[in-house]
Amino acid sequence: MRILLIRHAQTTANAGGILSTAAPGPELTELGRAQAEALVDRLAHESIAGIFVSSLQRTAQTAAPLGCARGLEIEVVDGVHEIEAGDFEGTNDTDSMTAYLAPIRRWAEGDLAATVPGAYDGSHFLGRFDGALAAIAERHDDDSTVVVVSHAGSIRVWLGGRATNLDPAFSVAHSLDNAGVIELSGSPDGGWRVDAWQGEAVQAY
Repeated sequence: MRILLIRHAQTTANAGGILSTAAPGPELTELGRAQAEALVDRLAHESIAGIFVSSLQRTAQTAAPLGCARGLEIEVVDGVHEIEAGDFEGTNDTDSMTAYLAPIRRWAEGDLAATVPGAYDGSHFLGRFDGALAAIAERHDDDSTVVVVSHAGSIRVWLGGRATNLDPAFSVAHSLDNAGVIELSGSPDGGWRVDAWQGEAVQAY
């Protein structure tokens, strides 16, 4: 199947540089709402069978214009929410951000036992994101295209660990804008391949 992995549009936390990973989370800014509306035209050529979002309200707000335009119900799926900030939730200082990212960078080096203080390790994160996409795949046939609105950290880290044609270095080197779209194809059993990253074709890295 094909998945359009989309980062949510801009939030008030993004604008303030705040680590915000707990539900319900902040709302979209005025710019964010414009970014969400723009997805309707940007994806006009796509035949979309389903729209899935995380448990954080910013993803549902991002998907709302697209769902309305297509007449599709927006469904919350467990597991595609942001990497939990734990003890650093709600902070916006450099030291907290560095400490939050330190164990996540160790995941990219293969140390999945590294744990975000007050939260979870890499095995837990990859397992819950894997499970979410597997649950979506069970509901759609191989020719379907679905939208999954998630979060920059989760998307980049999961793809760095799971995409068959990428490695963690690619995710580190490539940012993901608010409302940015990554095109993914494959299956839970056969593996996932990134076909395009924000409009740029991807072969291998």
